[in-house]
Amino acid sequence: MQQSVRLPLVAILNGPNLNMLGLRQPEIYGRATLDDVETMCADFAERLGLAIDFRQTNAEGELISWVHECRDRAAGIIINPAGYTHTSIALLDALKAVELPVIEVHISNIHQREPYRNHSYVSLAAVGVICGLGIRGYTLALTAMADLLADGPQQEGG
Repeated sequence: MQQSVRLPLVAILNGPNLNMLGLRQPEIYGRATLDDVETMCADFAERLGLAIDFRQTNAEGELISWVHECRDRAAGIIINPAGYTHTSIALLDALKAVELPVIEVHISNIHQREPYRNHSYVSLAAVGVICGLGIRGYTLALTAMADLLADGPQQEGG
């Protein structure tokens, strides 16, 4: 009898307005849709030996609840918090509470945009941030997450 192998699960969580990807400001965010991003991530994750749970919400509380769920079911979180990047201390607290590796992704370079977009609360919980590389940032984040998970828990102070 063949045993099934459980791949490490990475949650890819997307915040508000990303459901409008491909339609909203394509000069900034490109023409790819969120469905395109999900397909790209699923294919790439499979090659890396990862499983993904890809979600999007416009509701801050729902996003926080999904982060909480990750504590007992995911090996790591890749998050594009979108507008909540700059406003949500509650999301920051949730990401810190789950004690998982977090990689923050932004399609645009938030540091070249309006001043209010230059600050990220989420970065305080992230082991790394990828921004300004378009949707390619998601595959870069998956590669980094695969490396982090392969390396195992990091020692503090080292």
